[in-house]
Amino acid sequence: MAGLKKTKGFWRTLVVERFRSKRAAVWSLRLLYGFVFIALFGDFLANEKPLYCKLEGKVYFPVLLQYGEALGLYQWKPPLVKPRWRELPYEAVVFPPIPYSATTRDIKNTHFAHPFRGQRVESMRYWHWMGTDQLGRDVAAGLIAGARIALLVGLGAMAIASFIGILLGTMAGYLGDQGLKTTWLRVMLNAGGLYLGIFYGFISRSFQISEANAAGGAPLAIFTGLLWLIFFLALANGLSFLLEKVFRLSKKVRIPVDLLVMRSLEIMESIPALLLILVLAALIRKPSIWYVMVIIGLVGWTSIAQFVRAEMLKVRQQTYIEAAQAMGLRPWRIMLRHALPNALSPVLILIAFGVASTVLAEATLSFLGIGIGPEEVSWGKLLSEARSNFNAWWLAVFPGIAIFATVLIFNLLGESLSDSLDPGRDA
Repeated sequence: MAGLKKTKGFWRTLVVERFRSKRAAVWSLRLLYGFVFIALFGDFLANEKPLYCKLEGKVYFPVLLQYGEALGLYQWKPPLVKPRWRELPYEAVVFPPIPYSATTRDIKNTHFAHPFRGQRVESMRYWHWMGTDQLGRDVAAGLIAGARIALLVGLGAMAIASFIGILLGTMAGYLGDQGLKTTWLRVMLNAGGLYLGIFYGFISRSFQISEANAAGGAPLAIFTGLLWLIFFLALANGLSFLLEKVFRLSKKVRIPVDLLVMRSLEIMESIPALLLILVLAALIRKPSIWYVMVIIGLVGWTSIAQFVRAEMLKVRQQTYIEAAQAMGLRPWRIMLRHALPNALSPVLILIAFGVASTVLAEATLSFLGIGIGPEEVSWGKLLSEARSNFNAWWLAVFPGIAIFATVLIFNLLGESLSDSLDPGRDA
């Protein structure tokens, strides 16, 4: 408990104050807030549907209703069934600041409309301030849609990588090669449960997952597969517990956790990460941004595991860990309740830098046309369209600035956290 109180004081007094004293850190955090706001509320900033409208004496909120339709809670009714939103006879209407969605095609401004001249629009209200692509899609709306994809992939992939890396790094650093003892029966049943969970959760459901991906239900399908995996692992552990009690199996063997984790790290790091991501993404029959997020997360856990392992090797030598062991607390409780919280603070630095790397990886895949669906718009996809017309400089400049700014924000946050968490540096 003393270790936990010390950690809270460290965060409240030293880290927060040092972080706030850095101008680059404060401004990067403010820009991050703006980036998150744009990603979360992008449909209210760029959309061909009105925010509010009054039609035939009834009031509608079409942007909100589209969320209900996506969730299956609402169906469009006349006169809102596939209308031309700009041509409806509104009694009152309020459009978003950018009256275009990322996929809206303006047939009057196809073939790379210039952002500053030559556009054919009804009024300046419908001007494409960042130009259009070859199909007449608004670049500004595409940038806002790309912000959501970048945030989703960056945070989602790092959440997966962090979970795997923290779990394996904690076990390798704290348990080592001598700390985990179990029966061969439990090992074999868990191996069987893992195989059955992967087979029934993902392999046998590959067709259902593909169909769900086409219908926009990939997250639910992947989550269902994870539930199957958890079910079979829980079943294996429950069955092994019962069999050990019935047959009185007390002989246990040591599992070299540290050795297994380090060998896995060496195998993963022997293969270039981008090459592995490209191979896995190319195997997907129906591309989806959700698959890209999972693939990047499954590949990017190695550095976090190494860092957590190194921290756990130091933490387990602390006096409060030895005191907890002397009190007879279980190793898993000591590891999760006392050792892990004191080893996690520096991991935030890796996560911040990891999000920046993930955004670049997603942009690279989108630029190459791998991993993202044809109907989705991302920053890398906008950049790739500039190759078909080098005169359309806006397709390279604006997405490039967005990628550069996002990567810079997370790199500055990571560097500021590194300075703030190092008590040997001056604020």
